[in-house]
Amino acid sequence: MVSTAPGRRYTFQEYLELEAVSDVRYEFYDGAVFAMSGGSPEHSGLAANVIQLLGAQLAGKPCRVFTSDLRVRVLETGLATHPDVSVICGNLERDPEDASTATNPIMIALVLSPSTQRYDREEKSAHYRRIPSIQSYVLISQEERRLELFSRNADGTWTLREARTGALELRAIGCRLSVEDVYRNPLPG
Repeated sequence: MVSTAPGRRYTFQEYLELEAVSDVRYEFYDGAVFAMSGGSPEHSGLAANVIQLLGAQLAGKPCRVFTSDLRVRVLETGLATHPDVSVICGNLERDPEDASTATNPIMIALVLSPSTQRYDREEKSAHYRRIPSIQSYVLISQEERRLELFSRNADGTWTLREARTGALELRAIGCRLSVEDVYRNPLPG
Protein backbone atom coordinates (compact mmCIF):
# COMPACT_ATOMS: atom_id res chain seq x y z
CA MET A 1 0.00 0.00 0.00
CA VAL A 2 1.14 3.51 -0.75
CA SER A 3 0.35 6.48 1.45
CA THR A 4 -1.34 9.37 -0.37
CA ALA A 5 0.71 12.06 1.33
CA PRO A 6 3.38 10.76 3.71
CA GLY A 7 3.27 12.63 6.99
CA ARG A 8 -0.12 14.24 6.36
CA ARG A 9 -2.80 13.46 8.93
CA TYR A 10 -6.40 13.08 7.75
CA THR A 11 -9.62 13.13 9.67
CA PHE A 12 -12.12 10.38 8.94
CA GLN A 13 -14.29 12.98 7.19
CA GLU A 14 -11.39 14.06 4.96
CA TYR A 15 -10.79 10.41 4.09
CA LEU A 16 -14.45 10.02 3.09
CA GLU A 17 -14.21 13.15 0.93
CA LEU A 18 -11.07 11.80 -0.76
CA GLU A 19 -12.78 8.50 -1.55
CA ALA A 20 -15.86 10.28 -2.90
CA VAL A 21 -13.85 11.98 -5.66
CA SER A 22 -11.35 9.23 -6.43
CA ASP A 23 -11.40 6.15 -8.64
CA VAL A 24 -8.96 4.55 -6.18
CA ARG A 25 -10.07 2.86 -2.97
CA TYR A 26 -8.26 3.86 0.16
CA GLU A 27 -7.74 2.46 3.61
CA PHE A 28 -7.84 4.79 6.61
CA TYR A 29 -6.12 4.20 9.93
CA ASP A 30 -4.91 6.54 12.65
CA GLY A 31 -4.97 9.61 10.41
CA ALA A 32 -3.12 7.96 7.53
CA VAL A 33 -4.68 7.18 4.15
CA PHE A 34 -3.27 4.41 1.97
CA ALA A 35 -4.13 3.45 -1.60
CA MET A 36 -5.27 -0.17 -1.61
CA SER A 37 -3.66 -2.75 -3.84
CA GLY A 38 -5.48 -5.31 -5.90
CA GLY A 39 -7.12 -4.88 -9.21
CA SER A 40 -5.29 -7.66 -11.05
CA PRO A 41 -7.45 -9.96 -13.17
CA GLU A 42 -6.49 -12.88 -10.91
CA HIS A 43 -7.45 -10.96 -7.76
CA SER A 44 -10.75 -9.83 -9.22
CA GLY A 45 -11.62 -13.29 -10.58
CA LEU A 46 -11.04 -15.00 -7.23
CA ALA A 47 -13.14 -12.41 -5.38
CA ALA A 48 -15.92 -12.74 -7.98
CA ASN A 49 -15.95 -16.53 -7.59
CA VAL A 50 -16.30 -16.26 -3.80
CA ILE A 51 -19.07 -13.66 -4.11
CA GLN A 52 -20.95 -15.86 -6.57
CA LEU A 53 -20.56 -18.99 -4.43
CA LEU A 54 -21.68 -17.29 -1.21
CA GLY A 55 -24.47 -15.36 -2.90
CA ALA A 56 -26.01 -18.57 -4.25
CA GLN A 57 -25.80 -20.27 -0.86
CA LEU A 58 -27.22 -17.29 1.03
CA ALA A 59 -30.26 -16.89 -1.22
CA GLY A 60 -33.38 -16.89 0.96
CA LYS A 61 -31.38 -16.47 4.18
CA PRO A 62 -31.18 -13.31 6.33
CA CYS A 63 -27.58 -12.72 5.23
CA ARG A 64 -26.23 -10.75 2.29
CA VAL A 65 -22.89 -10.82 0.51
CA PHE A 66 -21.16 -7.55 -0.42
CA THR A 67 -18.36 -6.64 -2.83
CA SER A 68 -15.38 -4.43 -2.07
CA ASP A 69 -17.58 -1.42 -2.82
CA LEU A 70 -18.78 -1.71 0.78
CA ARG A 71 -16.55 0.13 3.23
CA VAL A 72 -16.18 -1.56 6.62
CA ARG A 73 -14.97 0.23 9.73
CA VAL A 74 -13.60 -1.33 12.89
CA LEU A 75 -15.04 1.04 15.48
CA GLU A 76 -12.66 -0.06 18.24
CA THR A 77 -9.51 0.72 16.25
CA GLY A 78 -10.77 3.19 13.62
CA LEU A 79 -9.57 1.16 10.61
CA ALA A 80 -11.75 1.79 7.56
CA THR A 81 -11.18 -0.46 4.57
CA HIS A 82 -12.80 -2.30 1.68
CA PRO A 83 -12.67 -6.09 2.16
CA ASP A 84 -12.90 -8.07 -1.08
CA VAL A 85 -15.98 -9.90 0.26
CA SER A 86 -18.15 -9.20 3.32
CA VAL A 87 -21.24 -10.92 4.66
CA ILE A 88 -23.70 -9.19 6.96
CA CYS A 89 -26.60 -11.04 8.59
CA GLY A 90 -29.67 -9.25 9.84
CA ASN A 91 -29.64 -5.46 9.86
CA LEU A 92 -26.69 -3.56 8.45
CA GLU A 93 -25.22 -1.43 11.22
CA ARG A 94 -23.86 1.86 9.96
CA ASP A 95 -20.91 3.86 11.16
CA PRO A 96 -22.07 6.77 13.34
CA GLU A 97 -19.97 9.15 11.19
CA ASP A 98 -20.90 7.74 7.77
CA ALA A 99 -24.12 5.97 6.80
CA SER A 100 -22.39 4.32 3.81
CA THR A 101 -19.92 2.46 6.05
CA ALA A 102 -20.84 -0.86 7.68
CA THR A 103 -19.64 -1.91 11.13
CA ASN A 104 -21.08 -5.40 11.60
CA PRO A 105 -19.83 -7.98 9.11
CA ILE A 106 -20.10 -11.56 10.34
CA MET A 107 -17.61 -12.78 7.74
CA ILE A 108 -14.88 -11.20 5.63
CA ALA A 109 -12.80 -12.70 2.82
CA LEU A 110 -9.57 -11.23 1.48
CA VAL A 111 -7.74 -12.21 -1.68
CA LEU A 112 -4.09 -11.91 -0.73
CA SER A 113 -2.03 -9.66 -2.96
CA PRO A 114 1.68 -10.52 -3.09
CA SER A 115 2.62 -6.98 -2.03
CA THR A 116 0.30 -6.81 1.00
CA GLN A 117 -0.20 -10.38 2.17
CA ARG A 118 1.96 -9.99 5.28
CA TYR A 119 -0.02 -6.92 6.35
CA ASP A 120 -3.33 -8.66 5.54
CA ARG A 121 -2.37 -11.75 7.56
CA GLU A 122 -1.06 -9.90 10.59
CA GLU A 123 -2.11 -6.30 11.23
CA LYS A 124 -5.33 -6.18 9.23
CA SER A 125 -6.48 -9.53 10.63
CA ALA A 126 -5.84 -8.25 14.15
CA HIS A 127 -8.16 -5.30 13.41
CA TYR A 128 -10.88 -7.56 11.99
CA ARG A 129 -10.80 -9.77 15.09
CA ARG A 130 -11.82 -6.67 17.12
CA ILE A 131 -15.17 -6.40 15.31
CA PRO A 132 -17.68 -7.86 17.81
CA SER A 133 -19.90 -9.37 15.08
CA ILE A 134 -17.13 -11.08 13.11
CA GLN A 135 -17.19 -14.86 13.36
CA SER A 136 -14.88 -15.80 10.51
CA TYR A 137 -12.54 -14.47 7.92
CA VAL A 138 -11.02 -16.20 4.94
CA LEU A 139 -7.68 -15.58 3.30
CA ILE A 140 -7.43 -16.61 -0.36
CA SER A 141 -4.02 -17.08 -1.95
CA GLN A 142 -3.30 -15.86 -5.47
CA GLU A 143 -0.03 -17.77 -5.60
CA GLU A 144 -1.36 -21.27 -4.91
CA ARG A 145 -4.66 -23.10 -4.39
CA ARG A 146 -4.99 -22.40 -0.68
CA LEU A 147 -7.82 -21.14 1.52
CA GLU A 148 -7.37 -20.26 5.19
CA LEU A 149 -10.37 -19.92 7.48
CA PHE A 150 -10.07 -18.23 10.87
CA SER A 151 -13.12 -18.94 13.06
CA ARG A 152 -13.99 -17.36 16.41
CA ASN A 153 -14.55 -19.87 19.20
CA ALA A 154 -17.09 -19.43 22.00
CA ASP A 155 -14.30 -18.35 24.38
CA GLY A 156 -13.07 -15.64 22.00
CA THR A 157 -10.04 -17.54 20.75
CA TRP A 158 -9.53 -18.25 17.06
CA THR A 159 -9.04 -21.51 15.16
CA LEU A 160 -7.32 -21.78 11.79
CA ARG A 161 -8.44 -24.32 9.19
CA GLU A 162 -6.61 -24.58 5.89
CA ALA A 163 -7.69 -26.24 2.65
CA ARG A 164 -5.76 -26.93 -0.53
CA THR A 165 -8.34 -29.47 -1.67
CA GLY A 166 -11.87 -30.19 -0.52
CA ALA A 167 -13.86 -27.44 1.17
CA LEU A 168 -14.07 -25.18 4.20
CA GLU A 169 -17.29 -25.01 6.21
CA LEU A 170 -18.27 -21.45 7.13
CA ARG A 171 -20.50 -22.42 10.04
CA ALA A 172 -21.29 -18.83 11.04
CA ILE A 173 -23.19 -18.29 7.79
CA GLY A 174 -24.11 -21.88 6.89
CA CYS A 175 -22.01 -21.95 3.72
CA ARG A 176 -19.06 -23.84 2.35
CA LEU A 177 -16.24 -22.82 0.07
CA SER A 178 -14.88 -25.51 -2.19
CA VAL A 179 -11.27 -25.00 -3.23
CA GLU A 180 -12.16 -26.29 -6.69
CA ASP A 181 -14.98 -23.75 -7.06
CA VAL A 182 -13.00 -20.79 -5.73
CA TYR A 183 -10.18 -21.48 -8.20
CA ARG A 184 -12.32 -22.49 -11.19
CA ASN A 185 -12.04 -20.78 -14.56
CA PRO A 186 -8.41 -19.69 -14.30
CA LEU A 187 -7.35 -17.00 -16.69
CA PRO A 188 -5.39 -18.12 -19.73
CA GLY A 189 -1.63 -17.66 -19.31
